[in-house]
Amino acid sequence: MEVTINYNGQAVAVEVTLEVYEFLDRADHKAENLSHEQRRHWDGREFDEYIVATEDVGIYGETPEEYLCRMETLDELMAVLETCTEAQRRRFLLYALDGLSFSEIAALCGCSKSSVQGSIEAVRKIFQKNLRNHPYE
Repeated sequence: MEVTINYNGQAVAVEVTLEVYEFLDRADHKAENLSHEQRRHWDGREFDEYIVATEDVGIYGETPEEYLCRMETLDELMAVLETCTEAQRRRFLLYALDGLSFSEIAALCGCSKSSVQGSIEAVRKIFQKNLRNHPYE
């Protein structure tokens, strides 16, 4: 493919591969999108180099240390949940992870709202007891 680029103020026609052409085309679109954002100020922030530099960067990049800590915490939480009954575990996960209300969980499990509340409170107490036993680990 042939593209025209500006080099030292002169237009130069250059033969490039398809991959290079697609990259240059995406770069042109990105530059155009950034200039539109600069004009719009769609998010109320001032347009600056930080926005440009972080445009394609993921919001969060987990480090290996953070991953290890997260996995250790998950293992500890799962170990605590293993000490609970199946009903307590299921009800707690529906409440904590899925964000269901006591009434919704009761309807799913075919039990009363107060039994759901009791199960979740029991799991909370187990977690609190576990955290008191290991406060800074």
